[in-house]
Amino acid sequence: MDKHQSIIDLHPGLVWGFAITVVIMLLLDLGVFNKKSHEVSSKEATIWSIVWISLSMIFSGVVYWVFNTDGTAGSHAIAVEKFTQYQAAYWVEKALSVDNLFVFILVFGFFKVPKYLHHKVLFWGIIGALIFRAVFIFAGVGLINLTYLPEMNVFGKAVQINIVMVLFGLFLIYAGIKSWGDGDGDDDEDYSNTAGARLIKRFWKVSDNYVGDKFFTIQNGIKMATPLLVVVAVIEFTDVLFAVDSIPAIFAISDDPFILYTSNIFAILGLRSLYFLLANFIHMFSKLPYGLAVILSFIGVKMLIAPWIHISSPLSLGIVGGVLVISVLLSLIFPDKKEEEGKDKIEE
Repeated sequence: MDKHQSIIDLHPGLVWGFAITVVIMLLLDLGVFNKKSHEVSSKEATIWSIVWISLSMIFSGVVYWVFNTDGTAGSHAIAVEKFTQYQAAYWVEKALSVDNLFVFILVFGFFKVPKYLHHKVLFWGIIGALIFRAVFIFAGVGLINLTYLPEMNVFGKAVQINIVMVLFGLFLIYAGIKSWGDGDGDDDEDYSNTAGARLIKRFWKVSDNYVGDKFFTIQNGIKMATPLLVVVAVIEFTDVLFAVDSIPAIFAISDDPFILYTSNIFAILGLRSLYFLLANFIHMFSKLPYGLAVILSFIGVKMLIAPWIHISSPLSLGIVGGVLVISVLLSLIFPDKKEEEGKDKIEE
């Protein structure tokens, strides 16, 4: 068995299985359990967080099973490698996505979005992520496969350097350094002037007030967008911006587009419930942005040295997990006074 062989090649039925599972869960989420917009309780958020994480862990077991049942020599080692690739990609995306929560809280606060509407905004944000992440990941893998230089001798070793991976590596190191510098950045951004908000205002006039959970309203015979549609657009564009960091990061973990996409989507799907679970406690994770900066820089370095030094997926997973644990512990031991004050804004 080839360790570079994709699950798509081995079991194409898994693609349909994954797609059907996601569609069913989304229909249950919006059409059954959240048919009526309401404020999501901590208990409900906890249940959904457990559901999404459990589904992801079960799928990682399926990944291991698919490669381990081949029966050829070395299949077990390949299965372990694929399993850890999935786990590493999932937790890296999960960790980097937590950074989105800080922005979501600021966006909801800026637009004064009623709490009972938060779930609907995040749901449609997830729908957009399903589409954009697929484009980024499959196009990215295709581009990487096309940009390998001919084999050459560098530093005494015959290697094949990939131009895109080098650029991604340099960008992630830059992003990590920049994120560290922005760790205590100013939160007073005018979200009404971001790209998403400008796009909506370009095509429709926007009403002054929310109209329940509706995206459009009729006022004086004129069809107008509600502020809720503006918020959805801002969230969508925010996710695209965050994907610029997170998608290149997972390319350092695996070259299997199906593993990258499924792990990425499961992490994103669980982000909504995680938001409701952590929103009132986000002030307790003030040092997390610094941990994410370290993770981005580590992955960038991993990309650059990959032709000479291979850092295995299990080791990468251990480093990412260790950095996250340390950053959370430091947040709890040394709380940020500014974040404590910001808790009052979150609870409004």
